Amino acid sequence: MKSNDRHALALWLACAAAAVSSVPAAAQGLRPTPQLGVNRPAARPADNTPRAADYIVVVVNSEPITNNELRARLVRFEQQLTQQGSPLPARPELARQVLERLISEKAQLQLAVSNGIKADEGMVDAAEQNVARQNQVSVTELRRRLTADGIPVAAFRDDLRNQILLQRLRDRELDSRVKVTDQDIDLYIREQQGSTDLSSLELNLAHILVAVPENTGEAQLATLRAKAQRAQERARAGEDFAKLARELSDAQGADRSGGVVGLRTADRYPPLFVEATKTLREGGISEVVRSGAGFHVIKVVEKRQGGLPGIHVTQSHARHILLRPNAQLSETAARERLADFKKRIEAGQADFAALAREFSQDASGRNGGDLGWSNPGMFVPEFEATVDSLAPGKIADPIVSRFGVHLIQLLERRQSSLSQREQREIARNLVREKKLDEAYAQWAQDVRGRAYVEYREPPQ
Repeated sequence: MKSNDRHALALWLACAAAAVSSVPAAAQGLRPTPQLGVNRPAARPADNTPRAADYIVVVVNSEPITNNELRARLVRFEQQLTQQGSPLPARPELARQVLERLISEKAQLQLAVSNGIKADEGMVDAAEQNVARQNQVSVTELRRRLTADGIPVAAFRDDLRNQILLQRLRDRELDSRVKVTDQDIDLYIREQQGSTDLSSLELNLAHILVAVPENTGEAQLATLRAKAQRAQERARAGEDFAKLARELSDAQGADRSGGVVGLRTADRYPPLFVEATKTLREGGISEVVRSGAGFHVIKVVEKRQGGLPGIHVTQSHARHILLRPNAQLSETAARERLADFKKRIEAGQADFAALAREFSQDASGRNGGDLGWSNPGMFVPEFEATVDSLAPGKIADPIVSRFGVHLIQLLERRQSSLSQREQREIARNLVREKKLDEAYAQWAQDVRGRAYVEYREPPQ
């Protein structure tokens, strides 16, 4: 579906995380989850310390947050910060930030339930499939990895369900609050033309971490530094960086991700990483740098200026079939029907365009579902992520968006120059995303302020 209300509260489901990453980092005081192979809703404490008897830390309205729930979330964020090479805040401060995030989420989930917002099993199935697809594994393999890491599949799916509820609530609460004027677009374009803000620079970095334990002596420190330097030399000599990361890196998840952190704006990377790579081009390897976690060798996988796109962009030509769930057709049934359409089309038993003309509940149905050529930012995030993941001619599994359930086929891609009108339309979408982030921060604060929060026992 084309949309002018594309926003920054994008589905985490389409970014290989275990939930919907709809919480702007600034609003939470915590870094967002990077792509680390299979991202987890929780994990066992790394030190395997015996867990104390559980107890209630906070009550939000009538629902508790337990010490074990907080510990599991805290471990997750410590792992993420370590993977990014960021220095860990003092544990009490990080625990305070994580607890506040849990309180905010709990209050929002309660609001979603009271407003009758639901996420059926079909939506959770689709979310789980998206996570598996983005990690390039089957659902069976995804579940195997989760189980191997001590994460019950049921808990993983519950986390997905909760994040879908939060996303739907935020869509409903925030979409109508944001308006973008021509003056907003003019100001944004002027700012981008002269901007040196890190938030307009997008980086995809990979790194190898040689961990330095606490109280390391000088002799061992020299040995570890030499190990990092040898890794750097091998990388600069042309060895495959992902293979080196799997072989040498102490960063959690490097054996699966090949050390790749993922594409994000530069202000969402540790300043050390940005400084070490600021003069490098794509493919460049940094000097050995030191953080609180150890020695790093960093590779620039991708580097591009964000914000307003350049004159040349990659356009996509896609078509889709849309079914809108209603009292007679549940989301699960819509997904099953579209999955059957896909099977029939791929077997040569049906024609995509003919099915779209007969069944699609979108205006494009009369054209066989053809959406024409689209520029970046013209689709809602979950739809665009699916289009971007397809090779020409391929059909994705059914996905769910705010408009309904879609069966999408990418027909072709091309490089194109944007007209001034097209550039302004993309700028409009980007301004709307920024305003939605700001509206979310205020809305989340309001929901948190209306909740009754009773602090019980301090966490351990």
